[in-house]
Amino acid sequence: MTAPPSIPLAQLRLSVAPMMDWTDTQCRVFHRALAPNARLYTEMVHANAVIHGDRARLLAMDPVEHPVALQLGGSEPELLAQAARIGAEYGFDEVNLNCGCPSDRVQAGRFGACLMREPALVAESVAAMVAACPVPVTVKCRLGVDDDQHYEVFLAFIEQVAAAGCGMFVVHARNAWLKGLSPKENREVPPLRYDWAYRLKRDRPDLQVIVNGGIATLEDATEHLRHSDGAMLGRAAYHDPYLLHRLDVAWFGGELRSRADLLRGLRPYVEEQLARGVYLKHITRHLLGLFHGERGGRAFRQVLSEGAHKPGADWSLIERALALTETRADAA
Repeated sequence: MTAPPSIPLAQLRLSVAPMMDWTDTQCRVFHRALAPNARLYTEMVHANAVIHGDRARLLAMDPVEHPVALQLGGSEPELLAQAARIGAEYGFDEVNLNCGCPSDRVQAGRFGACLMREPALVAESVAAMVAACPVPVTVKCRLGVDDDQHYEVFLAFIEQVAAAGCGMFVVHARNAWLKGLSPKENREVPPLRYDWAYRLKRDRPDLQVIVNGGIATLEDATEHLRHSDGAMLGRAAYHDPYLLHRLDVAWFGGELRSRADLLRGLRPYVEEQLARGVYLKHITRHLLGLFHGERGGRAFRQVLSEGAHKPGADWSLIERALALTETRADAA
């Protein structure tokens, strides 16, 4: 078997997690403006939807997003292979298989976190995807399911899937509890065990290992770089997106720019989207956390939340929100 392509390490240091209902193309373009060097991920899309659904919507991607990965859900190797091929044809730089989502709907479909109990099926799926598409095929997983407490079981899962052609694993460093917890609780209640991800990197230095889960500060993220190939931020990147910019500058260099300056750089994209018939609210919903923790941040959110859904809302609303925010900051 020809060795699958690997991802340049510099592209793995900083990434933004796939998040349902959040990391659509408008969100990713915003995150790219903040962090030119981050690796971005789509929302999870089921393989069946890629094959039979509205690809123009489901696989929408702006060229500025690169490098960007398509995350797939599913458990049927033939369908995953077909969806992976389509994703590569649409220009995605990586296809990632979800083995970590714990929702009831996902379990009912026999994919997501419950696949950690079926390493042979995951390996078969990865092998089919690798054979079907020319871009790296990767896996995002948990440490285990429910009461799995043995590192050796986790390592065996990784090794079986790696042997099928997966060279990069994003490890959400906690178990998924499939009964009794909501998806939100599954992101917060099971304890984090970063040491398992670190140990995996030591045991298998040939694999690319990215740490995910509970990373909320620049200091947290930087610590992970000492033990792994990268840090993937999820909700912290969405609720406090300026953190992405701070990390990008700290890790890759460049000049720290103001929040307002970064946002104004997005104006041509916003106006292009509006001209294509996209409503402003579909863009501004991703901007609400830009002034998180800053004086004037509440005013910024309020102006956008109350005005973006109104007919004719355009860039001037964003300028009004910025002006109000800047005025309150100056008054501090």
